[in-house]
Amino acid sequence: MPEILVTGADGQLGRSLRRLGAAGSNRYTFTDVAELDITDADAVRRQFGEHRYDVVINCAAYTNVERAEADEEAADRLNRLAVRHLAQAAAATGATLIHISTDYVFDGHASTPYTEEAAPGPLNAYGRTKLAGEEEIAAADCRALIFRTAWLYSEFGGNFLKTMLRLTAEKEHINVVTDQIGTPTYAGDLAMALFSIIEGGYYAGREGIYHFTDEGACSWYDFAVEIARAAGRDTCRIEPCRTADYPTRALRPAYSLLDKSKVRRTFGIEIPQWRESMLYCLMRLKKNNG
Repeated sequence: MPEILVTGADGQLGRSLRRLGAAGSNRYTFTDVAELDITDADAVRRQFGEHRYDVVINCAAYTNVERAEADEEAADRLNRLAVRHLAQAAAATGATLIHISTDYVFDGHASTPYTEEAAPGPLNAYGRTKLAGEEEIAAADCRALIFRTAWLYSEFGGNFLKTMLRLTAEKEHINVVTDQIGTPTYAGDLAMALFSIIEGGYYAGREGIYHFTDEGACSWYDFAVEIARAAGRDTCRIEPCRTADYPTRALRPAYSLLDKSKVRRTFGIEIPQWRESMLYCLMRLKKNNG
């Protein structure tokens, strides 16, 4: 039975994979920092010395974009150095590394969806450290599949959807930026894609970089309006604003659409529309809270 190691298992994607892995035909081991500190090279070597993994799914990441600007060293430890440790261990043991990266490796100046071959140009510390993680994988020369995704949300942890649910319940008026365009992506959809690839053994011989988000495009403002409408939060007025009206420490790409032709072509994956997945997530939240 194939052995699968999942790191960062307490995050949005990791918890989504936990739910699926319980019904999988492989043997899954889910770890977070309490069980395995992947920034510790010795700890990673011991883990790989004691267990023979066929696949490693790295869901761990330093994702606080604002905080990364103030502490790029901390972001680098998890987004680059830890990836080096995993990639080197995978190379030494013959495991396949599946790593999650981000649309933030791009500068957002495009006007058509980014393909996997587009030149990176990160605008902030988070994007720089995530790109550096991709480069560590290339340097280790291990078998690897990198999945870049964007705008992740789920019923787990903190994310934009849950923040909007809270704010529209508490406030009469909020402003949300309308000049950043991307695709909200339900973590459960990415988890299902990864789970299907692993359970089918489709990762073998298909190494490379892939883009995966849900289908469609919108601004953060559009997303907020759809969340409020679906949740029945009619008493809160949502107004569009520009990014320049609310300056932040970290620059954000204005355009984050990713071309998903390669992932559909290679794996035959059917990708849901973002609105459908948003409604499903809201339903699960209501059920969990009911």
